[in-house]
Amino acid sequence: MAAHLGAETVLVDVSGGPAGAAAGIAAALTELGCDLLVCVDVGGDVLAHGDEPGLASPLCDAVMVAAALHLAGRVKPLLAVIGPGCDGELTVAEVLWRVAELARAGTWLGTWGVTPEIAAELDAATTLVPTEASSQVVRCARGELGAAYIRRGRRRVELGPVGALTFFFDPVAAPSEALPLAHAVSDAASIEEGRAALAARGIHTELDYERSRAGEGP
Repeated sequence: MAAHLGAETVLVDVSGGPAGAAAGIAAALTELGCDLLVCVDVGGDVLAHGDEPGLASPLCDAVMVAAALHLAGRVKPLLAVIGPGCDGELTVAEVLWRVAELARAGTWLGTWGVTPEIAAELDAATTLVPTEASSQVVRCARGELGAAYIRRGRRRVELGPVGALTFFFDPVAAPSEALPLAHAVSDAASIEEGRAALAARGIHTELDYERSRAGEGP
């Protein structure tokens, strides 16, 4: 991404849990002179409640949203979901249910469509940073319809105009039941404690998956 932008990028360490991630973001805000923090998720699994059949990577999302909430006294964060369903985890319908829930709570701020110019920029970025989910957003913005398969065929994505939309929310005003996973890990002092907090809810995380895969290796 640094090569694509021709500028340095920020890496946020999530190993220290939400407080540690918040400290990293705060340092970046100071260093870069930023007065706006927008947390962007591709696909919409950041809005998951934990019981969705396709949910596969809730931990880092939860930690980062919790980190943004930790920073609410310093900068007002925005939460954005681009490309509902494009990561093959939550379905488009599941994401829209979560959007409706946030709308009822008065925290849905607006929606923006990916323009042809931004689709071209995103397409160029994904040639250097290959991410299948972001590529599906480009396909949706260019009018493709129907089923697509990512993750070597393990995940199904429904392409369509909704996949080219970005929904914006006020996470600070959102009730805790609308962002339950972020609130579940809010007090975790490490990524391991965050994993345990989600495990206590019966939620399998990407950290569990990676450890399982590592155990299967040579």
